[in-house]
Amino acid sequence: MTQNTLDMWTEAPAIAGVIALIAAAALFMRIKSLPEGNETMKRIAGYIREGAMAFLTAEYKVLAGYAIVVFGILAATLGLQAGLSFLSGAFLSLLAGFIGMKGATLANVRTAQAATEGGAIGKANALLTALDGGAVMGLCVAGLSLIGLVGVYALYNGKPELGTMLHAFAVGASSIALFARIGGGIYTKAADVGADIAGKVIENIPEDDPRNPGVVADNVGDNVGDVAGMGADIYESLVAAIVATMAIALTADASKLRTLVVQGASLDDAAVKALAVSLPLILSGIGLAVSILGIFIARLMKNHAPSTVLRSAMVLPPLVVVGITYLILPSFQVNQSVTVALAGGAIGGALIGLLTEYYTGHYGPVKSVAESAKTGAGTNVIQGMAVGMQSVFVCLLLIGAVAMVANSAMGELGLYGIGLAAVGMLAGTAIVMTVDAYGPVADNAGGIAEMSELDPSVRVITDELDAVGNTTAAIGKGFAIGSATLTVMALFSAYSLEVKLPKADLALDNPMILIGLLIGAVLPFIVGASTMTAVGKAAGAIVVEIKRQFDTIPGLREGLADPQPAAIVNIATQAALSHMILPGLVAVVGPVAIGFILGPAALAGALAGALAVGASLSLFMANAGGAWDNAKKYIEKGGVVGHPKRSDTHKAAVIGDTVGDPFKDTSGPGVAILIKVMSVVSLLIAPLLANHH
Repeated sequence: MTQNTLDMWTEAPAIAGVIALIAAAALFMRIKSLPEGNETMKRIAGYIREGAMAFLTAEYKVLAGYAIVVFGILAATLGLQAGLSFLSGAFLSLLAGFIGMKGATLANVRTAQAATEGGAIGKANALLTALDGGAVMGLCVAGLSLIGLVGVYALYNGKPELGTMLHAFAVGASSIALFARIGGGIYTKAADVGADIAGKVIENIPEDDPRNPGVVADNVGDNVGDVAGMGADIYESLVAAIVATMAIALTADASKLRTLVVQGASLDDAAVKALAVSLPLILSGIGLAVSILGIFIARLMKNHAPSTVLRSAMVLPPLVVVGITYLILPSFQVNQSVTVALAGGAIGGALIGLLTEYYTGHYGPVKSVAESAKTGAGTNVIQGMAVGMQSVFVCLLLIGAVAMVANSAMGELGLYGIGLAAVGMLAGTAIVMTVDAYGPVADNAGGIAEMSELDPSVRVITDELDAVGNTTAAIGKGFAIGSATLTVMALFSAYSLEVKLPKADLALDNPMILIGLLIGAVLPFIVGASTMTAVGKAAGAIVVEIKRQFDTIPGLREGLADPQPAAIVNIATQAALSHMILPGLVAVVGPVAIGFILGPAALAGALAGALAVGASLSLFMANAGGAWDNAKKYIEKGGVVGHPKRSDTHKAAVIGDTVGDPFKDTSGPGVAILIKVMSVVSLLIAPLLANHH
């Protein structure tokens, strides 16, 4: 393989990224051309769209201030180019979120209108519209991330500052993801919990009832949390996985890297290193190309059952990438051990998705949570927590098995193999994000149908689409947390190599390692506690405001007057913007303080402690929250005989769901991002720590 051939393959991911953006633009224009429905539907959709964009604008102003401060610090310590690389990673993350939000808020009302056609045609067209809305986000997330990384690599390839530039880009992506995910999560769950308690429990009215002033804010929250926030999360996951693997290759000895290629390969040490560094980018580019194809194949399958279409779309692309990798590796003179590591991540991701579905779908664990609601909210909460804890045991064992397979396959480059496994797990990022963003679009469509008082047959279609979206969202969280765990393992190795820690300093009998472990272990709890508190306080304020409106607006309970949703939107917005700062500071400032005050060994211990506790805590919260949510829905569908919707059993399950909402959509994802942000920040400051100490 010549250098020109390698350069061509390294540029291919950026070409795939451009094609993804063109496809996203085409789908966006198609969505925009579809009919919106009647005037009531247009008005309600306008409220949701305006609320979502108003929140995003306010959030981006705060994030712009943060980015300017960090840019100044990086420019002063690591150089202007590092600051610009940080800004590039941050800007592309914000851009993906903005475009994806626009697509989702245009698609929601059009999905509801498509469902008015009724029958199989209505369901197929509604599925297609919601899928296109999600695809705008998915294609932008994957496309922009690869374009950005290829740009940084092309500018600094062969230069000593390449590692620093990649790390700065990753810090930009990671820190923005943390703020966007937590800010959006606080907003959406405060509105959701407040609307549920005030509506379903206190006022005893249906979900999405137009009399409830919290419903519009709830639908806005679906977009800012589960579209823009999740998009930033997945964007960051892909960037971090690629950068972690590239960082290991940059710092590894050439003699070890030679085990990557087949014996007798005609490559000198420089070519071997260039191949090892660029390989994660090339594999991710193949993943994007397969995902683009998969999205359009899924669109052609619109007449099939939604569950079949979406599950296949999430699980199959990474496996196809593995097959393509097996076929092309000989032309790179690379060992098939790479295929084994990649396959371990792809298969592991699919299995984590299936496990997550088992613990959060309408199977044994969720049914047990639903049955426990017969005796009240307390037993429902207890059983949901137990299910979440059980899921952690199984999922983390599986992630450990994936790491073992990748480590064993790559021999001396074991941690490089673990990084490749994370890349394999995220190979279908574009389509995973597409299916994940599809869920909020379908959920919004149901809300618009209810508030517009459309025929009940429309809500039947949107409810079916939404139910599948809930399952795929849970699977998406499993992918995100599983890949985060593998990525942080690779980042930990890259940090140790970069900071040049002797092995003796990493021994468990080193007091600084143990001190760091304890400090790192408590940081996920700080983030979890602060975000849960934020949701609880904001939800309480929303409940009070909704009750005030019902008590003081004449005719509201009877449906003869309009509510005032702007007040609820304002409460949720202020809570999100004010409470997302502390978790962000913990993630960014924490590693810097630990590293410079206690030393690089203590920081290594903190990263290990945060990884072990953070991975467990985020899985527990995500799966427990999903179990509570679907237990409530199981009761609403008549799954618990003799305990219908609006019964005491149902109200107990609603309370359980209100506990689970911030678990699965705010605190759990926030903790998962925390451990990645800490790791990429540590990797960025590693050269400074090495000089300082």
